[in-house]
Amino acid sequence: MLRTDLLEQLDTPTPWDMIVIGGGATGLGCGVDAASRGYRVLLLEERDFAQGTSSRSTKLVHGGVRYLQQGNVALVMDALHERGVLLRNAPHLVSNQAFVVPDYAWWERPFYGIGLKLYDMLAGKLGFGRSRILSRAKTLNMIPNLEPTDLRGGVIYYDGQFDDARLAVTLARTMEDLGGLPVNHMGVTGLLKDDQGQVCGVEATDSLTGDIRHLRAKVVVNATGIFVDSVMRLDDATAPPLIAPSQGIHLVLDKSFSPGDTAIMVPHTDDGRVIFLVPWHGRVLVGTTDTALDAPATEPRPLDEEIEFLLEHAGRYLTRDPRRSDVLSVFTGIRPLIRAQGTDRTASLSRDHHLTISQSGLVTIAGGKWTTYRKMGEDTVTQAARLAGLPSRTCKTENLPLHGWVNGLDPRDHLSVYGSDIEEIRELIRHDPDLGRPLHYKLPYLRAEVVWAVRREWAMTLSDVLRHRTRAIVLDAAVSMEIAPDVAAIMARELGRDAEWIEEQVRAYRELARGCLAE
Repeated sequence: MLRTDLLEQLDTPTPWDMIVIGGGATGLGCGVDAASRGYRVLLLEERDFAQGTSSRSTKLVHGGVRYLQQGNVALVMDALHERGVLLRNAPHLVSNQAFVVPDYAWWERPFYGIGLKLYDMLAGKLGFGRSRILSRAKTLNMIPNLEPTDLRGGVIYYDGQFDDARLAVTLARTMEDLGGLPVNHMGVTGLLKDDQGQVCGVEATDSLTGDIRHLRAKVVVNATGIFVDSVMRLDDATAPPLIAPSQGIHLVLDKSFSPGDTAIMVPHTDDGRVIFLVPWHGRVLVGTTDTALDAPATEPRPLDEEIEFLLEHAGRYLTRDPRRSDVLSVFTGIRPLIRAQGTDRTASLSRDHHLTISQSGLVTIAGGKWTTYRKMGEDTVTQAARLAGLPSRTCKTENLPLHGWVNGLDPRDHLSVYGSDIEEIRELIRHDPDLGRPLHYKLPYLRAEVVWAVRREWAMTLSDVLRHRTRAIVLDAAVSMEIAPDVAAIMARELGRDAEWIEEQVRAYRELARGCLAE
């Protein structure tokens, strides 16, 4: 269904049961949960699905080894359970990933080995594999480019890996399958209130046309991630801030820097953080940092010191030291951490979620992380439905296969993220063989995926396609700028746009993509 078809369903005289503001992990989790319970639910996203934090993660579905180190066992147990649920519900999007903690001091192997055994135990039947101690030879066999000087061995453990933006699009498709209405490029610019001062809907502005709509609902959920404070202030201008934003960046390197299939986890950097070097889509991701911010930004940019920090630490653990010129892309995200009294260190703030209801009935869900998106949605919808007086219905998402569910696909095949939709994409190519051509020899994506993104996944801008439907900007920012005119031309044919639209889209996208270069 095209986005224009979705817009036709917006104007209804009957109030929605629920309007969810925000199309990231949390908002989509709420939307899927509400739709699966049979509620009439509308989700509004100002830009594109997962445009913010939810497309800029470390691409891990994990319990959080570091949270165990902090003593937050409850969060780890919830996350480990949800990790297993997500693998079961979306095997086309989640895969098992081996991690090695290298040991360069005599005490590290037994210390981390014991901690990871506890991690296994907490995972229980939903574990991804048992951790074990590795010899020096075995460690180097698994990670050939690991720095061998003073290496004693390592500890291997298993966690999940996924494509965050593709999961977001899949959740939007799942919501649609269940009768919900997910709409991107539709920002909430105001809240509607009844005579008693209770929130009863939203004012929404189409970001592409400027059209304004007043949409009514029995309950409104604020699930806007790093921007929850902004929406809370639409309700109450004096609302105290809930979020302490923290910036994290990731570097993307060529696979030759770590050619094996095993990831590296460094449990203790100079600033006390964990960093990962993870194989992903034929590249190596290095991240992340933790930099406190005064306020969130729509398009955050990496700081020079963050780039240098990750390059230095990657160089300590790889035989080949990466330089700025080796970085294919930098992506920057902002964590929606819950503000706490008495600490200035965002690294120590909780990754748990926080649910609050204002005096006027605005439901706000904040904090959390991708792995626990489903549980966040469950908790939020249960409370919102109760507040709105909706019929009580049990949550169904714990055993709900997501759109495209299919088992047994090879995650190394880039089309695997489409799951059971792969055959329809291949049908596009059979009908028009030109769509089977790659967009660029350095990227895995096909021209057919651009057509599919517009026709079936509501892609409306060049950024939608190159950032979130494909991951071109992440895999190689410079190459993504090269293919921008070609991709825009394909989109223009699908959307009925002219040469002026193509030129403007390419200009805007290239300006955006330059912010992902490390130069």
